[in-house]
Amino acid sequence: MHTKRINTPLDHRQIAGLRSGEEVLLSGVIYTARDQAHKRLAEQIKKRVKLPFVLKGQAIYYCGPTKTPKGKAIGSCGPTTSKRMDEFTPALLKHGLKGMIGKGSRDKEVVAAIKKNKAVYFLAFAGCGALVSKYVKSARPIAYKELGPEAIYELKVKDLPLIVGIDSKGKDVFEKYKHQYKTI
Repeated sequence: MHTKRINTPLDHRQIAGLRSGEEVLLSGVIYTARDQAHKRLAEQIKKRVKLPFVLKGQAIYYCGPTKTPKGKAIGSCGPTTSKRMDEFTPALLKHGLKGMIGKGSRDKEVVAAIKKNKAVYFLAFAGCGALVSKYVKSARPIAYKELGPEAIYELKVKDLPLIVGIDSKGKDVFEKYKHQYKTI
């Protein structure tokens, strides 16, 4: 298996060709959003208020970057636990979101919504926030700045290494290998 290169915005052709467990290098624009930003996005969708960025074809990285050191594009920016966004994810997928980046497994409802909306969930390397920051070429807050590190940032990334956690057919890497890692 070779590493695939993909770019944002994500389209059906790119997503349909990805398989659970594959390694990818992602380049282009992605957006950060954690718990509070997801809650606000979901509320805006419900109220039919214009979102701070167009979700169609985009990828959201579940991340709250640290303070940016001088001379760097961003501070440490490792993934946060994805389950905390699960209650909001189906609405965002229905609204056009095509990719999510985080760590950990997802609820069955999210897996079903990924499959229904032909989206993809990527896994980022946990505990490597300083390393991940090397793939970020620029970063700027674009919404909810009062949330500090939980504001939405627009990131331009180049060859961000990820693993396909759940593909557009609903194949889940956590389910695939679950039997190998059960403890007695």
